[in-house]
Amino acid sequence: MSKKTIIVFSGEYDRLIAAFTIANGALAMDDEVTMFFTFWGLSALRKPGKADVKKSFLQKMFSGMLPHRAETTPISNFNFGGMGRALMKKVMKQGNIMSVTDLMASAREQGVKIIACTMSMDVLGIGKDELIDGIEYAGVATYLAEADEANVNLFI
Repeated sequence: MSKKTIIVFSGEYDRLIAAFTIANGALAMDDEVTMFFTFWGLSALRKPGKADVKKSFLQKMFSGMLPHRAETTPISNFNFGGMGRALMKKVMKQGNIMSVTDLMASAREQGVKIIACTMSMDVLGIGKDELIDGIEYAGVATYLAEADEANVNLFI
């Protein structure tokens, strides 16, 4: 069995599609996959709505500006004043391509290991109660230990 790691730094819809598509492909090949979500990538792991988490003023600003789940993230190019994601979703649906939410669910069903970066959570003011259930929390040393064992390491 091979092992793959993916650092999910970007929180943009199309890049999340790429990250979860690659993860699902590797999992389908019976590879072990660890996804390490850091900074803007943490948006993909957020639960909808607000949680009661104590935050500093700057943390409130950062947290308030971040999307509250994967389906509400912008796309990296051709955003068309905010309509890009909707247009991309329409084209994906017409092509029978899974949404980010479905890709994430598939990866989780297949056993992907999802790690939220605790340092990024502290900087952005994101508490554990704001993130989806069933994930791990760790720092960069944990990711590096996973990457040492992997034959492919990606940064998205």
